[in-house]
Amino acid sequence: MRPVHIALAVLVTALWGVNFVVIEVGLDHFPPLLFCALRFLVAALPAVFLVGPPRVAWRWILGVGLALGVAKFGLLFIGMHEGMPAGLSSLVLQIQAVFTALFAAVVLAERPGRRRLLGMAVALAGIAVAAVDEGTSGPLLGFVLVVAAAAFWGVSNVLTRKAAPPDALNFMVWVSLVPVLPLLALSLVFEGARPDVEALSRLDWAGVGAIVYVAWVTTVFGFGIWGFLLRTYDASAVAPFSLLVPVFGMSSAALVLGEGISAPRWLAAALLVGGVALTSLPAGGLSRMRLWARRRPELRPRRRAAAADAPGPGPAVPGTPAPAGTTASRTPSTASRPSPRG
Repeated sequence: MRPVHIALAVLVTALWGVNFVVIEVGLDHFPPLLFCALRFLVAALPAVFLVGPPRVAWRWILGVGLALGVAKFGLLFIGMHEGMPAGLSSLVLQIQAVFTALFAAVVLAERPGRRRLLGMAVALAGIAVAAVDEGTSGPLLGFVLVVAAAAFWGVSNVLTRKAAPPDALNFMVWVSLVPVLPLLALSLVFEGARPDVEALSRLDWAGVGAIVYVAWVTTVFGFGIWGFLLRTYDASAVAPFSLLVPVFGMSSAALVLGEGISAPRWLAAALLVGGVALTSLPAGGLSRMRLWARRRPELRPRRRAAAADAPGPGPAVPGTPAPAGTTASRTPSTASRPSPRG
């Protein structure tokens, strides 16, 4: 990947990690379901009028909108409202990779290999360690709700893969339109009209900033850049950067919110991130990275020597193959589709 694109990938994961701290700020101003509804309302409008018509069937937009917007984010916001720490939430949500692999095995008939099964076991061990730590130091209900949110994220990932949207930003904007009315209805039923009206009447700049961040920064900008990277490079090159999300999430929560990171939580983070890496990264991608690491030191001197002895480039001749060492232009990969995050 080009350095500027590596910087963009790190920037997006940093924005997604900090998002959990911003959610905590928003939950101080709004009931969780109302906050979730406002997030998707602002993400969808006015962007839905700018991205063009949807490019996949409506059944996929509705399915992903309900699974991702209503179930995943609704449960996440409620879980954090119930006391689940922001940093731990950013970590536990990564178990979605295990749920995605399990659901893909059932729905898409994708049989996980031994490496992926090992990754699932390691990631589940990390979740178990985090559950024991949270059960002794915090509300276990919030932990369970965030794990359930990760499960629905896995459902939405499988639906997104079935939909195979050609434009990630267009798809995400239209998906964001779906949860608004269901979340508002659930908020009126379970949170009550009075708390919703009071929250809106006390709206201040911090509340507006939280809505704008989770809607435009993490959803519209984040998914737009992530979709661009996935269209430009193979998924095996882009996907590993998502493992930085809990790193930024836990770090920002510790710095901004003062959340402590206990020894069991560090162990859970190591197990979970390692297990997710084994589960989500393609075997071919891991092999290419190992091969690149072995060959790179040997190739650099040869390339420099060859460059010093070679004549300058002449005019390109149409129809001739590109010289060795040049980079051919990429075409979008139809097999790699972005899955929604954060």
